[in-house]
Amino acid sequence: MAEEKSRVLIVDDIEENLKVLTETLTEEGFYPLQAKSGERAIAIARKAQPDLILLDIKMPGMDGYETIGKLKEDPETAAIPVIFISALNQIEDKVKGFTSGAVDYVSKPFQKEEVIARVGTHLKLRKALRNVEAEKEKSEKLLLNVLPSRVAEELKETGTSKPHLFKNVTLLFSDFVGFTPLSAIMEPERLINKLNEMFTVFDEIMDKHNCERIKTIGDAYLAVSGIPDENPDHALNIVNAAIDMKNYLLKDGENSSNPWQVRIGIHSGSVVGGIVGTKKYIYDIFGDSVNTASRMECHSEPNRINISEATWSLVKDKFSFEKRDPVEVKGKGMMEMYFLA
Repeated sequence: MAEEKSRVLIVDDIEENLKVLTETLTEEGFYPLQAKSGERAIAIARKAQPDLILLDIKMPGMDGYETIGKLKEDPETAAIPVIFISALNQIEDKVKGFTSGAVDYVSKPFQKEEVIARVGTHLKLRKALRNVEAEKEKSEKLLLNVLPSRVAEELKETGTSKPHLFKNVTLLFSDFVGFTPLSAIMEPERLINKLNEMFTVFDEIMDKHNCERIKTIGDAYLAVSGIPDENPDHALNIVNAAIDMKNYLLKDGENSSNPWQVRIGIHSGSVVGGIVGTKKYIYDIFGDSVNTASRMECHSEPNRINISEATWSLVKDKFSFEKRDPVEVKGKGMMEMYFLA
């Protein structure tokens, strides 16, 4: 595909100037646009979004200074670079032009070579700036993919993010049943694609219920509600997300001879959250509550949601539960836990 021609808007009330500049720019491979007044230039700039504007200063009605003022006031046209073309050669005229927002100045009678050189230079500068902005946007999107939004903003603004204690959160751990033997017989590409498909849906579910995916480890998935912003419905959010996860996999497996099954464990408590690493940023959470949520998942069953007594006490009036016999939990002793009915 041929590279799109740079669009240059020429603004001049004199027909001969428009003709000469249009022919010059066309010969050099640019795409010229024309306007004979400041009012018309503003309308074209808003609609066509030219890459550069060549603007005459002395025009009847709205002059060049007023025109550039209107262009810079409008967010849609403020970033378009403007080069003044004028017979005004006094230093104060040029200073006024630059302070108005112009990036350069060409004196009349102009030389074609000078016009082309200045136009080319500022188009290259704008292209470079756009590339920088595009890369910055990509970096910011990547940052938001690996960090909670508030943490990413803090990191961008200050260059650092301090760990925080979150006293009231609910955590979800999930793990696919029989993943290890399944991974041994599935083609690697097919396995990764399927995991990516399922985790993508899980992420969408978390967004829907105001939860935050923290990380995946192999086939394990860790999410939390109540981070980085406090949420009084943290337990309700996570339980609803868990239900959607289970229902998605049940529906996904309706026409499969080997449906994917998941064990889910949920616990409520406090955690410390913060960025780990300096070269590769990872946001992680720490604390006994993380271990307890993992234990809830280990003691769950295929396609069942196992919750701790701490979470049960927060949502017991909103769902039906099946109370289990106390379970011996490694490092915890006997614990009360419940299956979501």
